[in-house]
Amino acid sequence: MSDSPENPSGRPGPRGPRDVGGEPGARPGPLAAPPLDLTAESGATATGPRPGRRWLRRTALGLAGLVLALAGTGWLLYTKLDGNIRTDHDTRNELEKYEAERPKSEPGGAENVLLIGSDRRSGESNGKYGEDNGTQRSDTAILLHAAADRRSATAVSIPRDLMVRIPACKRSDGKQSVPQFIQFNWAFEFAGAACTIRTVEKMTGIRIDHHMIVDFAGFKKMVDAVDGVDLCLERPVHDDEAHLRLPSGWQTLRGEEALGYVRARKSLGDGSDTMRMERQQQFLAALVNKVQSNGVLLHPGRLYPLLDAATSSLTTDEGLASLRGLYEWVRGMRSIPTDKVQFLTVPRQEYRYDTDRDELVQPDAEQLFRQLGKDRPVTVRPASTTPAPAPAASAVPGRARGAADAPHSPGPASGSRKNSAAEATNGSALPSATPTFRGTTAERGICR
Repeated sequence: MSDSPENPSGRPGPRGPRDVGGEPGARPGPLAAPPLDLTAESGATATGPRPGRRWLRRTALGLAGLVLALAGTGWLLYTKLDGNIRTDHDTRNELEKYEAERPKSEPGGAENVLLIGSDRRSGESNGKYGEDNGTQRSDTAILLHAAADRRSATAVSIPRDLMVRIPACKRSDGKQSVPQFIQFNWAFEFAGAACTIRTVEKMTGIRIDHHMIVDFAGFKKMVDAVDGVDLCLERPVHDDEAHLRLPSGWQTLRGEEALGYVRARKSLGDGSDTMRMERQQQFLAALVNKVQSNGVLLHPGRLYPLLDAATSSLTTDEGLASLRGLYEWVRGMRSIPTDKVQFLTVPRQEYRYDTDRDELVQPDAEQLFRQLGKDRPVTVRPASTTPAPAPAASAVPGRARGAADAPHSPGPASGSRKNSAAEATNGSALPSATPTFRGTTAERGICR
């Protein structure tokens, strides 16, 4: 058999093998490979991917979209919270001028934060609490000491009517005030947070690392964010000035009622500002207890409203004026047991020249400031559990000693203005390593 003129070699050409069936005796060419079945390994069918594979692919795409959406939402929420906080640049700039005279920072990581409750009346939310005369005073001032090991925190209330030496400060109108001996809350009215911080530092010898300013509206927001605070009252309260009408017994205070309760003075107790501070301490203790017991700091759904309320209500220094800075500080505080979150008032008594003012009780106040300044422990004891004085000629009214007690330092009277100087001092001659003061803890709350 002769080769075809078109293919002298007799091999299959580009058009494929010759039709061996058409030429008897012809040698068969190589067989063509069967078409590759792409569906066998991929799970696809002849008309497309198998249904199971399509579902997996769509699920993966959906999850990817969800992750991106959550990331975008998280970023928006973070940006919103971060932008809520107002940074107090003016205070930093003013304090820098006096850096050489300020106390040194505590070693080891202990921090001191000055919490300032402003009685500012400006704005729609605050205007209903009184006439706006263009000034504001520190209606509440609390020095919060966080121990370096973050195993305890001590909040010390400073009476607004405490007679102190206020240094020369730059006023809001640019003029310089003169140093004077006057009631504490005028420092904030004269020259804002910088003057208040310098006044506290000179009085205590403790450096203020951070400060926070919160007004009436901000306080209400934070209470509402945790769905109110539980407390009990022995008798009804009616105080028109504080916009407060409460029945006796257990109840939950929210927003307006909570603010009225911590502001009320004339209708509760003996009408003194010191009694009001004790009530504020008890309320804050109950608030801390609720935040920790309800797991707010570990529950995103509960944490966000609290962060939103807190950040939108705060004016802080640069160290805390970001969500990250604020969160890091709160995270360090959240592990402190509630029985180690303590509240007390600086040892005080009636001012000898004006019973409507306060003065420090010494050496009790110095001892408290020295302990905190060196990051040493103090303990608090509620007035209701103070043991009777030991029977002896040296027994002095107000001493917190019992038969089972080791000798210890003051349990100063930080309550009514009617307490005499003898009742405010401890009368104890033998100090101990851990002095005891009258106060409360977050564990006790407000009705325990």
